[in-house]
Amino acid sequence: MATTGAELLMQAISPHGNLPLVRRLEAVGFRAWPAASVVYDGSWQVRLTGGHPSKRLNCLVPLDPSDHRDVDLRIEKARKRFEHYGRPLLVRETPLSPKPLLDRLAGQGWRPFETVNVMVADLAGLELPDTLGHLPSHDIGRYIDASLAVHGEDASLKPALAEILSAIKPVSGLFIAENPGEGPVAVALCVQDADLAGILSFAVAADRRRQGAGTEMLTAALRWARISGARTAWLQVHDDNVAALSLYGRFGFRQAYQYRYWRQETGV
Repeated sequence: MATTGAELLMQAISPHGNLPLVRRLEAVGFRAWPAASVVYDGSWQVRLTGGHPSKRLNCLVPLDPSDHRDVDLRIEKARKRFEHYGRPLLVRETPLSPKPLLDRLAGQGWRPFETVNVMVADLAGLELPDTLGHLPSHDIGRYIDASLAVHGEDASLKPALAEILSAIKPVSGLFIAENPGEGPVAVALCVQDADLAGILSFAVAADRRRQGAGTEMLTAALRWARISGARTAWLQVHDDNVAALSLYGRFGFRQAYQYRYWRQETGV
């Protein structure tokens, strides 16, 4: 029997149901934002993407609290793989990470430097309009141009983003809000994976924030996800993004867990 959105929300605030929820959200997150290269060392997932610097696409992710054998050897093996891609090794800590590994990293001069909240909301309980304010686009090139403009990112990332978006296997909707003569105002990627829908790359142009564009865009994406059969929405947001956390809270999103990135401090 499928888990309802309300039941997942209860798991998010229940320590007894946390790890199964983390495992499920990690799995759908990997499918929603796929790395170009994924290899496993035991239960440790090594994710690398040469053309895009996203930390989610370039990190080591341990996925079993009991898998902490040969830590030093496996860290060095992962480091060499990252060096081959010209990237520094980053470790992504979730509630699934083995504590002995984290203790070892701390003892070797590694430090956490960024914390992200993973949040969920029950779509069935949301009050959403009957009609879609924005229809999803299937034009990847147009969406990428809009996304790069809204995020203020370099156009050189366009080929890598095209590769990432083309590699997404679940059903996805590319949402773009535009004003004639003004260019893109807001963008969002919604990826529906069975009964779960992820909101990714959501952003509002800097000069259009706090004017309702974000609420309008998020409403459209969530409405589309519910029409498409999703019961629960999930997203990721930096823990210091006060404006985004306030917006998501109004839509009923609650924290399921946090993850952190670790890097080794230079000179240690």
